[in-house]
Amino acid sequence: MCIDCGCGSDEVSIDGRSYHSGHHAHDPHISTSRMVRIETDILAKNNQYAASNRAFFAEHGILALNLVSSPGSGKTSLLTRTITDLNSSQAISVIEGDQQTTNDAERIRATGVPAVQINTGKGCHLDAHMVGHALEKLTPANNSLLFIENVGNLVCPAEFDLGEAHKVAILSVTEGEDKPLKYPDMFHAADVMLLNKVDLLPYLDFDVDKCIAYAKRVNPDINVIQLSASKGDGLADWYAWLEERRVRTARHVPSETINGVYNAPYSEEA
Repeated sequence: MCIDCGCGSDEVSIDGRSYHSGHHAHDPHISTSRMVRIETDILAKNNQYAASNRAFFAEHGILALNLVSSPGSGKTSLLTRTITDLNSSQAISVIEGDQQTTNDAERIRATGVPAVQINTGKGCHLDAHMVGHALEKLTPANNSLLFIENVGNLVCPAEFDLGEAHKVAILSVTEGEDKPLKYPDMFHAADVMLLNKVDLLPYLDFDVDKCIAYAKRVNPDINVIQLSASKGDGLADWYAWLEERRVRTARHVPSETINGVYNAPYSEEA
């Protein structure tokens, strides 16, 4: 986990404002038993924040999705295409996670939707506490769709619940079809796998059937949608999946909540 690889950072930046993350850089002198206890404490604390985020999303009818992938899968391109196609019919907001730069958040804002940038520094994933603080600035609309674009990494984000309804794993056909076997925790945690850049299949040695079989071996219940963010292939299936879950989420919100007071999960905390 993160404490083993030494990626943890004590400080993150959310739209330029610094917050303490609660993680600490790896100390090679920590014993194995101590390391296990620290890992357990980190995950337990994260799960508490995730529960607060999840309750907040449920209260306001927000469908929150955690988009995960390795770098270069086309995650941001798929997100901007999705926003462009759906923004006129529903409220959308975005939390962007990157180690450095605001490039992706700027791409998202150019589509006209609100976006908050989280820079994790040395950290290789978002955690629930970061997301809660981002919500203070973002304040997504009731009955809306919230995309959380995680840092490009198929390892650590699998361990950290952000309070999302679903993890969405994005895999490009320009990667290996054995990615679900190499990174089983991520594909086991995901509810849907978006197989992106299928328009490039005629030019690649990529076995789609094998890739899907590998994903199903790791997670028999995973949904698989083949699509191309650039050409539009398969996007109707992706949008139908989104709409079904958005309606289901909004249906469970009490009517008195819709016009109620809006509070971020833990805005009083540092």
